[in-house]
Amino acid sequence: MNAELDVLHLVLNASIPVQIVMAILLGFSIASWFIIFRKKTMIDRANRDAGEFEDRFWSGADLAGLFKEVTSDGERITGTASIFEAGFREFARLRQRRSVDSRSLLEGAQRAMRVASARETERLEQSLEFLANVGSISPYVGLFGTVWGIMIAFHGLANVKEASIAMVAPGITEALIATAMGLFAAIPAVWAYNRYANKIERISLRYDTFVEEFSSILARQAPHDEAA
Repeated sequence: MNAELDVLHLVLNASIPVQIVMAILLGFSIASWFIIFRKKTMIDRANRDAGEFEDRFWSGADLAGLFKEVTSDGERITGTASIFEAGFREFARLRQRRSVDSRSLLEGAQRAMRVASARETERLEQSLEFLANVGSISPYVGLFGTVWGIMIAFHGLANVKEASIAMVAPGITEALIATAMGLFAAIPAVWAYNRYANKIERISLRYDTFVEEFSSILARQAPHDEAA
């Protein structure tokens, strides 16, 4: 408990530049943890929704009926459902034009699905750049505070005839706290960035696979629709 109080005392009595550095790092850390928890919820939901929609899609449900079901919920359409909605809507729109051949029909639906897939991936990737920046910058920000604190500590010995380690120890300690805070902010941010980037890449591949599978289904329907 005393050590904790000593650390708090050192932080509160640190030089202004070092306190500013610590405040910045604390802000980085709080923002990072907020993004980490928020991003976890978002990615878990994306995986869960993708699984649920794929189960409905491959259960043999009528595509037109599934489209009406997806668009009639009144909520924002996201994930695989958004890709399906974009592809089927474009497919149905182009199919109404008698002059559109089956190839153009399929390519139009694929373009719409790829745009929707890219939009969903971009939505999941939001704020990941901030985590990457925190992981890269925080150690250097903390190092700056450490260097500055040590400079101040040794500068105070300029007019002292007999210097001792006890005279500079508090200044050096407060300076090293800045480095520790930099690492405290950086390590979780780097870990979360790598973990979530990998998970989002897997979700993106899942979206791409659905686009190809749904394209195959639409390709089988297009000639039949034209013949009709």
